[in-house]
Amino acid sequence: METTDVCEIDVATRRIVGGSDSPPELDSPCQEEVAEFALGLCCAEEERGETPGREDSPSDLGEAELDPGGDPKAGEDKAFGKEVVLLMQALNSLATPEEKLAALCKKYADLLEESRCMQKRLKALQKKQSQIVKEKIHLQGEHSKAILARSKLESLCRELQRHNKTLKEENAQRSREYEEQRKEAMLHFQMTLSDIEVQMEQHSSHNTKLRQENMELAEKLKKLIEQYELREEHIDKVFKHKELQQQLMDAKLQRITEMMKEVEEKQQRERDFLLKDATESRRKCELMKEQETQLKQQLSLYMDKFEEFQSTLAKSNEVFTTFRQEMEKMTKKIKKLEKETTQWKTKWESNNQALLQMAEEKTLRDGHFKALQGKLELLERLCRALQKERNDLNNRLSLLQEEGDKGTTSPPEAQRQEPSEEEVEGEEGEEGEEEEEEEKEEEEEEEEGSAQGDGQETEAIHQAPRPPELDSSSAATHTTTTATMTTSNQPAETPTTQQD
Repeated sequence: METTDVCEIDVATRRIVGGSDSPPELDSPCQEEVAEFALGLCCAEEERGETPGREDSPSDLGEAELDPGGDPKAGEDKAFGKEVVLLMQALNSLATPEEKLAALCKKYADLLEESRCMQKRLKALQKKQSQIVKEKIHLQGEHSKAILARSKLESLCRELQRHNKTLKEENAQRSREYEEQRKEAMLHFQMTLSDIEVQMEQHSSHNTKLRQENMELAEKLKKLIEQYELREEHIDKVFKHKELQQQLMDAKLQRITEMMKEVEEKQQRERDFLLKDATESRRKCELMKEQETQLKQQLSLYMDKFEEFQSTLAKSNEVFTTFRQEMEKMTKKIKKLEKETTQWKTKWESNNQALLQMAEEKTLRDGHFKALQGKLELLERLCRALQKERNDLNNRLSLLQEEGDKGTTSPPEAQRQEPSEEEVEGEEGEEGEEEEEEEKEEEEEEEEGSAQGDGQETEAIHQAPRPPELDSSSAATHTTTTATMTTSNQPAETPTTQQD
């Protein structure tokens, strides 16, 4: 069957290319190419299950399907013959073979587009079919679930019907029992009503008596109410009077509280003042206690001296008779010693003045020393700056000499004449040390002179009996001398520390 179809297509293509009237010319190359192209198209469309120029194929197939008696092969041959006839008519209308080829190409392109569209539709329909199959499966499952639920509901409905029947029977029994109880209660109620009517008749006479008594009690109550109102008025007046008294008492209390606050403030001020006085008095008391302890110590010393003096007096009284003449001599010596004490006093005052002058001179020397020290520091700084400048200049000279001579060395005499920085610094340090040693020697000599003067003064004071007034002045001079000694020692130590 396929071979006959291919032969028929070959004949049709040859007729299309050569024309209906002219015989086929197989020798020309153009006709051979057209025939090969038409054969390829027919084979491809037969493989897909389609034929070229078959627009009305579905209707023909439908007619073939509707006609169950006819053969399908005969229907296909008829449809194919009609399409070929239509194609031949369309191609015969064209003049040149190129136009016929172009028409065939257009027809082929249209058929390709239709086949692609049909494939897309087929894919979409297949997807829809798969979705519909899934939905069908899902619906079948739901249908089975619904059937199961329906069976369960039917069983539940049957149980409910049974339960309703039992409830109806129970309700009927309860209603019957309730009617019987209601009838019994009605009978009992009627009996009680009759009893109550009898009792009401009996109590009516008693109620009349009670009414009369109630009237009397009402009159008594009115009287009591009037008395109660009078008492309330009296009580209100008393309450008002008490409120006024309370207001007065509150005002008095406010005044008293204000007075108390003022008194408390005054007391607080007095307390603060008294506390301050107490603190001052405590301080004074402590100072007085300290003075008392000091005075007690002095008194104990004087008591010891007085006891010694009494012992000496007892001895002197025993020997007084024997040594009266010696006493007269001693009085003369005492007069001489008093004159000497006056002389020593004058000397001591002059020495004190000299010490004060020495202290002033020392302060001046200290200031001068500090000024010299500042100058020395400035000079040291200047020396260092000059040394740096000298070193810089030497370096520059050496560089200039090297650039000018290029290899020549400086003479040894010039090198000997220029001392090094270390030698200059060593000489300066030696000079500073010599000056410091000289200053130390001068200060030691001054200290020795002041110590000798102090020793002579103390020996003279110990030899002559001094009055108690001179003790305080001597202590003051001793403190001044010690202060001068310490101040004289301090500047001597400062330069050494600076040099270190």
